[in-house]
Amino acid sequence: MRSRVANSVPTGPACYHGRFQVAAAACATVPAVSETQLSIETPPAVTPWDRLFLRRVRGRELPSFAEDVRSGLTAQPKILYPKYFYDELGSRLFEAITALPEYYPTRAEAEILHAHAGEIAAALGGPVWAVELGSGDGQKTKLLIEALLARQGTLEYVPVDISESAVQTSSRSLLFSYPDLRITAYIGDYHASLRRIREERVGPGRTLVLFLGSTIGNLDPEERLSLVRDVRNLLNPGEGFLLGVDLKKSESMLIPAYDDPLGVTAAFNLNLLARINRELGGEFDLAAFRHRVLYNREAGRVEMHLESRRAQTVPIRDAGIEVSFEEGETIHTESSYKFDLDQVAALAAETGFELRKTWMDSGGRFASNLLVAA
Repeated sequence: MRSRVANSVPTGPACYHGRFQVAAAACATVPAVSETQLSIETPPAVTPWDRLFLRRVRGRELPSFAEDVRSGLTAQPKILYPKYFYDELGSRLFEAITALPEYYPTRAEAEILHAHAGEIAAALGGPVWAVELGSGDGQKTKLLIEALLARQGTLEYVPVDISESAVQTSSRSLLFSYPDLRITAYIGDYHASLRRIREERVGPGRTLVLFLGSTIGNLDPEERLSLVRDVRNLLNPGEGFLLGVDLKKSESMLIPAYDDPLGVTAAFNLNLLARINRELGGEFDLAAFRHRVLYNREAGRVEMHLESRRAQTVPIRDAGIEVSFEEGETIHTESSYKFDLDQVAALAAETGFELRKTWMDSGGRFASNLLVAA
């Protein structure tokens, strides 16, 4: 940007008075100063990165990948945690899953946000700042950011994610797209980060916490209650929590969403074993396992498993174990709980919220729920 002094410099004959150039007509009363140079300091350029602030949060010491693999594969029944799906290859495979016609949740939630982002942005009244659990790729978040910016002009956005690289990637796109957006990101697990945000209250106005997608469904009931209570502890009465949930529906729609005919979800699941091979010196033969999906009606959840096609023993060098499998034995890799609106209302009541408003897509497959702190 050009300075005001530079813009005032005359183009005709002139002389200098100290650092400032004046018109020649004024030189008769201004003693000339020899060899004086015009020197104007230019302020440093402001870049989008100047609006990004990273805060690393030290929480409780979490088990390593090797420790979780060791404990999970020596348990009965065998389990692996779904958070380990998302290495670089796994993240790319999941992006492909969201584009599959069978995988409806991403499109259903996007439909809701396209239609109702303005209403959601106005639901708490007054200016708000937004905290998001999990940064994702930011595509759905953009719809809410745009609605909030249109309503209040500026916005403090606070993503929380355990992956610093994921935050950097999503923040780059958002900061370049929205010059009135400022980002303060917390790198750490949800529980420790929510406590830190509560202490610092980095944004002005009311708090709106976003938990988009259906990630709440990947948590077991006790984990779910613990997380929602931590969110409630962050909020003052009247502040909000926008919670996405996948609704209960027929198995004919649920199963293909997790077992598509192209086999993309199968590759996503099997990549967990490939990751153990790559990172921990495992010797899994991927062809010796199959992707298996079932709907556990009693628990109200879709389950993903990896089933051993034969009896076998697999060494994992860096976990210090050899794992034996019977033919047909499975590793439980993911649960995805489905909800009805009565369950959402009960979850709200049990954790200090009231269910203020629910928006659903046109097919009634997905719900975005505004929980307000009581």
